[in-house]
Amino acid sequence: MKASSLIAAALLATSAWLALSTDAVYAAPAVAKTIPVYGVQVVRATPHDINAFTEGFFYLDGFFYESTGLDGHSSVRKVKIETGQVLQRATLPPEMFGEGIAPWNGRLVGLTWKEQKGFVLDLDSFDTKGEFGYPGEGWGLTHDDTEMVMSDGTADIRFLNPATLIESHRIHVTANGKPVDQLNELEWVEGEIYANIWQTDRIARIDPKTGEVVGWIDCKGLLPKKDFIPGHTDVLNGIAYDPAARRLWLTGKFWPKVFEVKLVKR
Repeated sequence: MKASSLIAAALLATSAWLALSTDAVYAAPAVAKTIPVYGVQVVRATPHDINAFTEGFFYLDGFFYESTGLDGHSSVRKVKIETGQVLQRATLPPEMFGEGIAPWNGRLVGLTWKEQKGFVLDLDSFDTKGEFGYPGEGWGLTHDDTEMVMSDGTADIRFLNPATLIESHRIHVTANGKPVDQLNELEWVEGEIYANIWQTDRIARIDPKTGEVVGWIDCKGLLPKKDFIPGHTDVLNGIAYDPAARRLWLTGKFWPKVFEVKLVKR
């Protein structure tokens, strides 16, 4: 073979190798992103009613507002932060199992679990102002600047028009492409949705545009073992946030305390 033919053959082989290598690079599987994990540092603890089966929880104007569940025991409460004293209470009808609550324009909007029915109260008086319906179950509720944000126990989060309480759209929540369900109590925190994952010690930080989990909050050990009441103390559930002072509180069902916490990157 002449030298020119050898050179041509070598160039052809090199081109083929580069093409195969490039194809191999593009065909390589994507590496899963590492989702940041945060711990919690307790700033202070305040009393919480150990008979409150916490479903909804938010902070507004110096007070906690809390909804409790269980058939025949569901209520909405206004609570003094420092003492846990219930300052105001509305008892739900016995057939209603209370779930998430959130404020909007002088009203308090609430969900029920399986009744496919929500309720609207006057935020000051707790007088009933109306009801609304939705398909499926009601779990958690919060709001951003323009819409109500609702969970239903699945991996979907619904956005509701606050005037009509009709669903406008929804997102599907995933972590590295895998659905994350059991989304329970919700809170809007600085442009993210925080969601308790039911029956776990974790909170998901969710991008409201994409549904992607952008962080996990590990709350294991938040409630000391000495504060557990065997057969009574239940799971972590309840997130409240004060955007003005950037204070974050966490509690749980039948917990004796509410914890103000700071997040610590792990």
